[in-house]
Parts: sequence; C-alpha cells; structure tokens
Amino acid sequence: MRLIERKEYLKQLEDVKDTPDIKVITGIRRSGKSKLLEAFIEKIKQTCDDANIIHINFNDDEYEHLLEYHSLLEYVKKKYQKEKRNYLFIDEVQMCDGFEKAINSLHTSEKYDIYITGSNAFLLSSDLATLFTGRTFEIEVYPFSFREFITYYGYTDLQAAYIRYLIEGGMPGSYVYKNEKDKHKYIRDIFDTLILRDIKQKYKIRNDIVLAKVTDYLTDNISNLTSPRKLTDAINGRGDSVDHKTVDKYISYLCRAFAFYKVKRYDIQGKKYLASTEKYYLCDHSFKYAKLGTKNPDYGRALENIVAIELLRRGYELYVGILYKKEVDFVAIKENEKLYIQVANSLEDDNTRERELAPLQKIKDAYPKIIITRTGYPEYDIEGIRVIDITDWLMR
Repeated sequence: MRLIERKEYLKQLEDVKDTPDIKVITGIRRSGKSKLLEAFIEKIKQTCDDANIIHINFNDDEYEHLLEYHSLLEYVKKKYQKEKRNYLFIDEVQMCDGFEKAINSLHTSEKYDIYITGSNAFLLSSDLATLFTGRTFEIEVYPFSFREFITYYGYTDLQAAYIRYLIEGGMPGSYVYKNEKDKHKYIRDIFDTLILRDIKQKYKIRNDIVLAKVTDYLTDNISNLTSPRKLTDAINGRGDSVDHKTVDKYISYLCRAFAFYKVKRYDIQGKKYLASTEKYYLCDHSFKYAKLGTKNPDYGRALENIVAIELLRRGYELYVGILYKKEVDFVAIKENEKLYIQVANSLEDDNTRERELAPLQKIKDAYPKIIITRTGYPEYDIEGIRVIDITDWLMR
C-alpha cells in the first residue's frame, strides 16, 4: 500500500512533542493511526540525534510476552537510556492487561515522552481522565480527507476525483483493491468484525440483532433528524421488541467508538441548544454504500456527510441550525468564527435553489453564509450568500 504524509496530524504531534502530557491518538479503526505513529517516529529519528525510541506494537506477536502490565513495565525500564531523550510509543495499548497502571507509573517517573494508540471501544475520549492520572492530549485521526485522497491517487481532475471519492470514501486500506465490490467488502468487514466486535466486547452486548438494526438505521438516515424514541419505534414496527433506553445506549456506544458523530440542534434566534432530536453522521460516508449498497445512492446525503466530517476535521464545533421552523444544515463554530452552511447536491432546479437560500436569507447577523454544492464553476455570490463548488471547498 502506498503511504502519504499526513501533514496536519504530524504537525499536531510535533507541536506537543516533549510536553509532559500523555499523547493519545484516537479515531475510527483502520483510519491510519498506526502508520501515523510510524511516520512520527521516523521524523524524530531524522531530527533528534539523542532520541531513544521505544516502540511496542501489540499487533505484532513479537511483543506477546508483554501482554501483562508488570512485564510491560519491566521491558520499558530496561530500554530506558539515561543520557538520551526517551520516547515511548505503544500501539493497541488496550491489548495489555492493566495497561493504564503501566502508563501511569511510567508517566509519574517523568522519564518518558509517551504516545499511545488503542481500540476506540477501550480507549474512549470520555474515559481518558479516569484511566490516566496525568494530563492527556488527544489527537483524533479521521479517515482520508478529499485532499489526502487526491494526494494518494495523484489526481489533477478534481471533478473526476470527487465522483470517485464519493463512492470510495476515505478508508485507505480499501485503496489496494481493484474493484468497487472488493473495496466495499473490506470496508464492511471493518465495521462488522472490528468496530461492532469491540463494542460488543467492551459493553458485553448479547443482543447482536438489535445493535445491527440500530447501526443500519443510523447508516440509512445520515443527515436526517432522529431520536432514540423514533428509532425504537422504527425497530419495533418491524416486529422486534426493544425499549428506547437500550437503543439510546447502543447509539452512545457507536458514537464513542467513532463510528458515528452526533450533531445537536441550535436555535439561531434564541441562541440556545435544543434537546430531543439530533443528526448522526458516519465517520466516513463509504460505510453507507459498503453496508447498504449503491442501488439508491442518495448522493445529496453523502455530500452532506462529507461536509460534516470535513468541518469536524478542521476543528469546528458543529450544530444543526433552526430558525423560524426552517433548518440550516450546519452552524460551524471555532473560537470567534461562525459559519452558516447549506449543502445541496445541485442548485440547477429553481425550487431547490430557493429552498436552500431561504434559511440563510433570514439570518440577520454578519457571519458568513455559504452554500456548498456541485457547480463545476468558480465561487459566485447570490445576495451576499457565497456559492462554492464542493471540490473547491474541500481543497481549501
């Protein structure tokens, strides 16, 4: 498989190098966390003459003897070199029984700059403060962005690249397969055999069927407002029997494992957050096609999913805007910046164009208002609302 340099993530790692934090690399399974770690190790070797690299990858049976934390501690301490800067990298750390005790002990010694990755069901963002007594710095890795996809394949025709990215998505492990069927089988297997398996193992879930139905419903309804109660009614309407509390738990497990991202609603006029219904987006839109097929592709929803994940990748807080009973697809906030964004597969139809413009025209503040769509043309303006081609926006 061809490797590319993931510059944004390497920059984040370099910015926190030699700080006392425990650096934790999180993200969906097979999104490139291990390769990122390896690339960062190579950078340290090239730029730091006095570096002592201690690298343990629990996917490699070479380290099977370290799967208990006392053995791990002893091994790392033996590798320590007093006259050098000691960097500790542990991949799939959750495979070591009692790993948090080893990491806490090594961190307390103040002798190591520590970096870890792990299965997301076992190394959750919400658990980090409980697991580790020292301060943690989390770097969340997403599947390949459109820019990274372009770099990987060497595309110069952005429109052709986008059509391919729309179906293939950003799971880099699938790129080695030659046809769409094999690519989607790989992606589907990641979801079913790795992500769901981790969730079932972590939370001791016995009702596999309900978990699968919750997953399929969310996958089929990306960009639609939904709620645990609505989803429960849909499942029970097909002859099953499950309560909304169980469904709510399963949704939270899927979000904690980075399979889905929840986006809450925001009242633009009242400037308050709204409860009860949210939207859910897949970590990568390719999972939708891999699991449900491409017979009814609904490219508009896939485009919206791509925009949602790209905004999160760029560090925005994300909300669904509500104004006078009309919906703004995204209110994106980062520090003092705020964007109002509508997403549409096309604006060629007059009714569609008016429907997408209407909510943005009702917003009276001065923050930028944008429609992201497929135009194939340079950016243009409609009454102060910027219309940007999806490929141009993704490449910025």
